[in-house]
Amino acid sequence: MTRVSLALLILVTACGGSPKSTATKKDTLTERQRDSILAQSKLPNAAAIGKAMKVADSTSAHIRAADTAQ
Repeated sequence: MTRVSLALLILVTACGGSPKSTATKKDTLTERQRDSILAQSKLPNAAAIGKAMKVADSTSAHIRAADTAQ
């Protein structure tokens, strides 16, 4: 009976919280801003995010340059 009570408590706690409070929370950062913050963090392999962003920017710049040259 103790395991069932514990499982029920965990389930109720996980599902708790009013929908109104979670629905009104909007993320104000763009994906790029979040990635930039992560890239500058001390997390393991965070520098790879910054490198990937630079590669993506470089590729986008090359594509834009090719599009305007035509």
